Amino acid sequence: MADRSRRPRRVRATSLSKRRRGAAMVAVMAAALAVGCSLPASGVPARGSGDAVQQGLDRLVHEDKYPAALAATVGRDGRTRNYTSGVADLRTGAKVPVDGQVRAGSNTKKFTAVVVLQLVGEGKVALDAPIETYLPNLVRGEGIDGRRITVRQLLQHTSGLPEYSDAIGDLTGKKERHTYLQPRTLLDTALAHKALFAPGTSWSYSNTNYLLAGLIVEKVTGRPLAEQITHRIIQRIGLRHTSFPGAGDERIREAHPQGYFAAKPGAPLENITEMDPSWGWAAGQVISTPSELNRFFAALFGGKLLKPAQLAQLRTTVPAEGLGPGARYGLGVTSTPLSCGGLMWGHGGDIPGYKTRPGVTDDGRAVTIAVTANQAPTKQGPADVKALLDTTLCEK
Repeated sequence: MADRSRRPRRVRATSLSKRRRGAAMVAVMAAALAVGCSLPASGVPARGSGDAVQQGLDRLVHEDKYPAALAATVGRDGRTRNYTSGVADLRTGAKVPVDGQVRAGSNTKKFTAVVVLQLVGEGKVALDAPIETYLPNLVRGEGIDGRRITVRQLLQHTSGLPEYSDAIGDLTGKKERHTYLQPRTLLDTALAHKALFAPGTSWSYSNTNYLLAGLIVEKVTGRPLAEQITHRIIQRIGLRHTSFPGAGDERIREAHPQGYFAAKPGAPLENITEMDPSWGWAAGQVISTPSELNRFFAALFGGKLLKPAQLAQLRTTVPAEGLGPGARYGLGVTSTPLSCGGLMWGHGGDIPGYKTRPGVTDDGRAVTIAVTANQAPTKQGPADVKALLDTTLCEK
């Protein structure tokens, strides 16, 4: 368990290391399986001129220059509403599909954390056991020893493990984006660098933590991580348009807006929708829709995926100042104070082409916003996305 009396020494932004914004936006969170069928509308697109959500999406498109913005909300009445703005394809001007699929990026971490916590509830994994118990002789490096790092510290980002995505190079090039990277290759890349701090003494967002969490799932169950996430979560709660991609699957298979990437602010946007998301894996390899991310959170906090003891552990947080004022990190989830009081639970995910931000409250209100570019040509709008999440949850 982290020492909560100490301020975090190093932090990273919501979904991935933001130090490499220049080209790789390696915010390990990713993409794809999806079923090959047309996407039914799960609610009616709302376009009332006085609707704050619609107005907020329109600002993201017209002022922040995202090609498209999508949102799904669940209000106090329990009703789902869907919103779109912009265009799905800059070349054709096609309409944005209602509740279209997007690469969900680091929202994948929630899925991985839930599977680990399910295994905890089954007595197959212990949160405070060293990861050496499950991955013997694997985690070694300068200041790094798997005998001193616990499973909890992986899920909470208090392990001190270095970030592999900082060292794997630009993955947005025409060749690199189609390169398959194995989990062990990513781990070796991380372990070639020294620890950031002693385990449990600080907080720093690192996709390496969830890479190891995924390896623990596979070692304990003897089955692929994708299969476990699909069986234990996606099929269990009926997420028909959420998936974990198969090896070599670079496409988003259902109705979706195109994803774009600019090497730097002001540079032309390049279509980067098709890519190999293997470098995201347990930290970022899920495709979903705004409404299904809301449903996942509702099932999670509604007790449909975890036993009460494990849900309580998931909600136990430590300071995560780099994620914003008052932000805290639990086991695969963040909590952020709302301007109207109470907390917004979420995570967020960035991957080249897409930025996705969910937020839910304990009383069932929910909103997920997705935009379809990283490094927008003028100014980035993550603060505007966060503000719109707050406005929506406080008004719905």
